[in-house]
Amino acid sequence: MPTAAGARRESPVARQILLLQVLVVLVLVVVATGLAALDARRDTRASARDEAVSVALSVADSPTVRQSLATPDPTATLQPFAEAVRADTSVDFVVIMDLDRRRFTHPTVSLIGKKFVGDLGGAPEGRVFTQEYAGTLGRSIRSVVPVRSADGDEVVALVSVGITLTRVDEQLRGDLPGILVAGLGALGVGLAGAWLIARRLRRQTHGLGEREITRMYEYYRAVLGAVREGLLLVDDDLRVQLVNEEAVRLLALPADAEGRSLADLGLPPGLVAAVEHRTAMADQTYVLGQQVLVFSSAPAYWRDAEVGAVLTVRDRTELQAVTGELDLVRGLTESLRAQNHEAANRLHTIVSLVEMGRVEQAVEFATAELEVAQGLADELVSAIEEPVLAALLLGKTAQAAERGIELEIVGGLPVELPVDPRDLVTLVGNLVDNAFDAVALTRATTPQRVRVELAGDLDSLTVGVDDSGPGIATDDRAHVLERGWSSKAQEGRGLGLAIVAQVVSQHGGTLDVTDSPLGGARFVVGVRRRVAVPTNSGQA
Repeated sequence: MPTAAGARRESPVARQILLLQVLVVLVLVVVATGLAALDARRDTRASARDEAVSVALSVADSPTVRQSLATPDPTATLQPFAEAVRADTSVDFVVIMDLDRRRFTHPTVSLIGKKFVGDLGGAPEGRVFTQEYAGTLGRSIRSVVPVRSADGDEVVALVSVGITLTRVDEQLRGDLPGILVAGLGALGVGLAGAWLIARRLRRQTHGLGEREITRMYEYYRAVLGAVREGLLLVDDDLRVQLVNEEAVRLLALPADAEGRSLADLGLPPGLVAAVEHRTAMADQTYVLGQQVLVFSSAPAYWRDAEVGAVLTVRDRTELQAVTGELDLVRGLTESLRAQNHEAANRLHTIVSLVEMGRVEQAVEFATAELEVAQGLADELVSAIEEPVLAALLLGKTAQAAERGIELEIVGGLPVELPVDPRDLVTLVGNLVDNAFDAVALTRATTPQRVRVELAGDLDSLTVGVDDSGPGIATDDRAHVLERGWSSKAQEGRGLGLAIVAQVVSQHGGTLDVTDSPLGGARFVVGVRRRVAVPTNSGQA
């Protein structure tokens, strides 16, 4: 079993590829050099053959040859002539013979008058013939051409010119150094290119071996699939390089999310901007569609070099629902505490009046306070028949009185509405709480006023909330309806508006933001009952 040290000694992928590239380059250069040498050998022999034919034709066309052939002793004239031609053209032999192969000339004088060794091909019939043959001077490339009579009608003799292969090979050996230099140059360029590629690959693979890369990929994939959080890994160009199944499910990402830009996946703009600016972000809550999600992001580093960013996402929808209910209970508790505080103050006042002997004034004060409280309760209950919402608004009234906010409730609602009481309380409660937070920002400059307008029946519901706060800038109003938008840090509104938008989206309603007559912002929610489309199951 390999040890950890043995695993560390695993040859990096870059080194293995370098060795393979060096081997390939060596094979290619050797093969190319061999092919170049073969080509040079073929060209040298073809050049020698052409030269032999050219010299033979020149000799055969010489008037001196024709005239000498007509003399009693042709050798006396032709031998010096042939040797002079051989010396001038650097061929190895020039043999002039008659048609029965008897030599008139030869570099070796003792062979003059003897038979020519080799084939004549079609030369006696007037054609040019070439061949590679081992004759008296060794293996040579030779040509045989006819010598015609003066009128050209008759072949009277033959001329053979040859170049030995020894001389041809000497010429080839003279060309080989150039071929080898070119081969070595190509080898050097190839090795340098392989080294540069291996260096770049080593940098990109961080010097890891193939088994290490395989293990990392398999283990990382297994971890990404096993974690309960959604994970997205993006590179320096904000392109998604890796995404697990949980992130695909939570964010409803397309199948081709990997490789696409983060900005093209429909994520909140603030989240994309944080990743783009390499800003670490922890547990930021956004609403996407019907889900409340918590995002965290942080730059990713490898050996002190930034390689991208890691984005995590967790589902908080159910927890947010429970938290919303808890906030509602806390709000009601706060309202009860405020009412208890007011009741205690009034009771102390009544007790003090009784102790002072002013019983009639105590009874008058208690009766007046009771009438005011009962009148407000009766007014709310008569206008808002939904008991849960009436209790909520009654508590908000006490809370507003304690905080010095003037809360005005206009209109009313029946018991039957297109929204269940839980969602109705979420809508109205969050809108009123955001209005309270907004007017708190202008405590020292303008009166704090909040107005709630309610209207609805069995088929529709309209809720309008006005405040005297700083309002919402025109450029930001479009973002209020964007999923995941939050301006709490700027205007005192947090996740409440996102939750309201979520409830409105669930019921297919509308949420509009405009300027309020009170000087701040006006939020209007409109919801209509969804009508089920009947299916046609009859026969045509």
